[in-house]
Amino acid sequence: MMLVAAAPALEIPLSGALSQGGAATGSAPKGTASLTLDGKSVPVAADGRFLIAFDRDAGPDARLVARLADGRTVERAIKVAPRDWRIERINAPLRPVKSSEAFLDLRRPELARIAAARGKVTDAAGWRQTFIWPRQGRISGLFGSQRIYQGQPGAYHGGVDVAGATGDPVVAPADGVVILAADKPFTLEGHLLMVDHGMGLNSAFLHLSRIDVKEGDHVSQGQVIGAIGATGRATGPHLHWGMKWNDARIDPMLVAGAMAAG
Repeated sequence: MMLVAAAPALEIPLSGALSQGGAATGSAPKGTASLTLDGKSVPVAADGRFLIAFDRDAGPDARLVARLADGRTVERAIKVAPRDWRIERINAPLRPVKSSEAFLDLRRPELARIAAARGKVTDAAGWRQTFIWPRQGRISGLFGSQRIYQGQPGAYHGGVDVAGATGDPVVAPADGVVILAADKPFTLEGHLLMVDHGMGLNSAFLHLSRIDVKEGDHVSQGQVIGAIGATGRATGPHLHWGMKWNDARIDPMLVAGAMAAG
């Protein structure tokens, strides 16, 4: 009697930070026609590689589903590890900020430009790389930190701040395409530069003193793209580096790893 070896079970391997604010890359099973994370489409490259990430406030469970061309499905349950955020409790009420019509007249088109930039799809492949820090320096603000005012949460910090001096160069953390380069300072972000790394992943660099690239430029990892400043709403010169994957705000420190000493 001839024994027939059973076909190997299909899997969806992942590598990266499976946690709140984290990102991971993976390989879709051969023959995958579509991939979803919690019902939302995830693009898959020609070689089967893909990227997923989890918002700062992501729940504890997520599910990847690959639908194969032959009709089969392959699923992977993901446990999203919680994070301990730096929370400061303030014994005072949260005072809502009332924006003037003049401010809103300036702010609405800025928000529209940011949304339009994040909606752009480019051929960038930086998402495949090991990211580097755009600037070496003291971490002066952590992603996810938040103040609670008498039980009412304020907005959390959506990026990592790196202290520096005005004019210190900022480099591209990975290859990408410039999707926004503010020709004049935005009201809050100041000179704002945004770079798409592909697969829905993008970086935003705030408060720059200058921008050295223009929209549509392809930039390479390590290339100087601007300089630290204090433009917009900033109390002093520093780099604010924010990252998003689609609608999820993620922690650049988990993407770039610990900053090298020196």
